[in-house]
Amino acid sequence: MVVVPALGAAALSVGGLLFKASAASKAAAAAGVAAVGASKLGLAIAGAIKLATAVIGVGKLTILPFLIAAIAYYNYDLFDPENRPFNIQQVDLAYDFIIIGGGSAGTVLASRLSEIPHWKILLLEAGGHETEISDVPLLSLYLHKSKMDWKYRTQPQPTACQAMKDKRCCWTRGKVLGGSSVLNTMLYIRGNKRDFDQWASFGNPGWSYEEILPYFRKSEDQRNPYLARNTRYHGTGGLWTVQDSPYNTPIGPAFLQAGEEMGYDIVDVNGEQQTGFGFYQFNMRRGSRSSTAKSFLRPARLRPNLHVALFSHVTKVLTDPHTKRATGVQFIRDGRLQNVYATREVILSAGAIGTPHLMMLSGIGHGEELSKVGIPLVQHLPGVGQNLQDHIAVGGIAFLIDFPISIVMKRMVNINTALRYAITEDGPLTSSIGLEAVAFINTKYANSSDDWPDMNFMMTSASVMSDGGSQVKTAHGLSDEFYQEVFGEVTNRDVFGVFPMMLRPKSRGQIKLASKNPLRYPLLYHNYLTHPDDVNVLREGVKAAVAVGETQAMKRFGARFWSKPLPNCKHLTLFTDDYWNCFIRQYTMTIYHMSGTAKMGPSSDPWAVVDPQLRVYGIPGLRVIDASIMPAITNGNIHAPVVMIGEKGADLIKQLWLTPSTTPLGGQGQGLGLGQEPAGAYPPRQQWRIKRSARSLNITDTDVGISPYQQWPLPRS
Repeated sequence: MVVVPALGAAALSVGGLLFKASAASKAAAAAGVAAVGASKLGLAIAGAIKLATAVIGVGKLTILPFLIAAIAYYNYDLFDPENRPFNIQQVDLAYDFIIIGGGSAGTVLASRLSEIPHWKILLLEAGGHETEISDVPLLSLYLHKSKMDWKYRTQPQPTACQAMKDKRCCWTRGKVLGGSSVLNTMLYIRGNKRDFDQWASFGNPGWSYEEILPYFRKSEDQRNPYLARNTRYHGTGGLWTVQDSPYNTPIGPAFLQAGEEMGYDIVDVNGEQQTGFGFYQFNMRRGSRSSTAKSFLRPARLRPNLHVALFSHVTKVLTDPHTKRATGVQFIRDGRLQNVYATREVILSAGAIGTPHLMMLSGIGHGEELSKVGIPLVQHLPGVGQNLQDHIAVGGIAFLIDFPISIVMKRMVNINTALRYAITEDGPLTSSIGLEAVAFINTKYANSSDDWPDMNFMMTSASVMSDGGSQVKTAHGLSDEFYQEVFGEVTNRDVFGVFPMMLRPKSRGQIKLASKNPLRYPLLYHNYLTHPDDVNVLREGVKAAVAVGETQAMKRFGARFWSKPLPNCKHLTLFTDDYWNCFIRQYTMTIYHMSGTAKMGPSSDPWAVVDPQLRVYGIPGLRVIDASIMPAITNGNIHAPVVMIGEKGADLIKQLWLTPSTTPLGGQGQGLGLGQEPAGAYPPRQQWRIKRSARSLNITDTDVGISPYQQWPLPRS
């Protein structure tokens, strides 16, 4: 145990951090790094502290350096067996497939496509690696506004987010390998079966519930044995771990009892029935975050045909001026503008903001809008950037309690809990910001006889005031004046919260270009609560959330609603419909489920951007595979559906490029072209590749005539 003194030195050096200000914290962190020494473990700990504090800032959480040192020490033996993917220093001239965006869908695609050994894959990601601190579930909100966040903000609008700074909503998006799976709260919610049947009814064959269910099971490694027994709905052995939270307060089971009092069943919300109450299922492994980068990319890190290029900011999709075919990608890396080419396909997985932004920068979108910023039109697709959907909730619905059992940050984050997390992989730090139970209920506007609820409750053993007004307020973008007036009296008190989230909004936002400068953010218009039906549903959800606190199950903790009137609603009588209508427009929370901005639909739909195979209309060789393609948002958190889209999208690509075809290639690149060209029409090396691929499909040389996979030549320039 030679290295124990090193950890001790690090701990002593950063021990003074616990109650000192930011400047002292930085000095102590530097001393801790120096004290660790030059051993391999010491360097690992020093590097972890330096990286994590650079990402989120030392002064935000004074226990941070000690926590990182403990994690690095107690997990040291786990460093090498499955480490981070390699960041390739120089990309090659060409690849078979180029994936733009290493987020939740992009990492899945990179993993699945690189399973084909003769395919060469490039994954471009604008951010860097996740850090040790991003692994800690309780600290996820500390990643908001960090270097891992794109830090998008919407345009000011009068219908929502009136309590936020400048009346602008904050749209956190992951700028890191793993994307928003590194910043989110790890909730595993698949949605409702009717969501996907509705997608199919819109003219999207292959996307019904029964057809996409196998893809949910494929990626899942369900660790709850009681849920895993239901093999129709759950899978085991997949790459993505799903488990129950290792830590719950007494408030969690009480939420379920409250649900029973209200007449609801206790259900597996990812099973046969969605309506009801249940414990959350999380994408966690051994108490830590199971991001898609960890789950899908790390097992593939040694594949020689997979290249990952970090800190690569894509600026444009390159297209052939005559055929409109996507031929490659332009990106900025190390301060240089570079081009890389795709011989098969370019795949956009940059998310519901990044994908339409890149399409418009590449001349794909509404011709009139593109001309306003001086971008030449390549393909007129008016649906690009339209149909923007998001789930919104109402914040601040909190209930004071009389017992010290909730998540209060200053009580829960200390040396003891840090060591417990690092050694035993449980304790308060494994709580996902207090999220314990979930409910799917019907308001009076839903058909209660149909299992398609219109309201979701996120029930927590914490609330906005549980961290003393530090990071939650910042992450949500609340103004200091609003926070102090409404929550200043109850900061750091024991509370629980219920966040009502509207599931099927009818309001639609849009994304527009601010400039043809690719480094300037697009204009984001949320249009929240512009449809009157959304106002009615969300108002009724707030009433039902307040009713949860009135049940006997919650009253036994002394629950009482914190009902201080909101600043802009004081002129209205408390608890009337008019008051609640005002209330929901103040503390309007995005749940970060932006989707639908490159809608999937049939060619007869004028707003469709991609077909049911996720190919962009009019641009051969270009696909979109991420949350952008959703025709309608799903019932619940969308992270699991996005991974499903990635899994299915990978199979669609494999079906196209690994299936023999006797029909000529269409404009969208259909079929492989096997059996069309005469033998010997291609170089010997390519003939050998074709033979090898054909043998893997049990196809003889006679069957294919030694014909190649269809590949498109690189541009001459």
